[in-house]
Amino acid sequence: MSIVENRKALHDYFIEERCEAGLALAGWEVKAIRAGRAQIKEAYVVVRNAEVYLIGAHITPLTAASTHVSADPTRTRKLLLHAEEIRRLIGKVERAGYTLVPLDLHYKGGRVKLTVGLARGKKQHDKREAEKNKEWQREQQRLIKSKR
Repeated sequence: MSIVENRKALHDYFIEERCEAGLALAGWEVKAIRAGRAQIKEAYVVVRNAEVYLIGAHITPLTAASTHVSADPTRTRKLLLHAEEIRRLIGKVERAGYTLVPLDLHYKGGRVKLTVGLARGKKQHDKREAEKNKEWQREQQRLIKSKR
């Protein structure tokens, strides 16, 4: 079940690969995500010291969050991946033109997971072409429905 999607990433990048990562979250963050207060539109993923981090994801704390914890909505969160996956991603990111982008936040087995995409940036003409193809697909569906 998807919590929040990053549609901007699909518009700005060609997604070559997808992998699922766990998130190291605090208790108040899990409660806030379950309440639907997460946003990953402006977030990005970086690799530092052979570890992968999510930066810029905004999780708005609930008003009833714990009083003894100072909540930082945009703190850097560590992504939990197997060492082999991290090495493979590092190898591909270090090649020119590849980046890691968060695609969606979802539940799996009661836990919050993040789908990370290995992506290559789109040029402006690629975005226009993708938009034309999408409109043509919509028009084809309309034509098929009208013939019935």
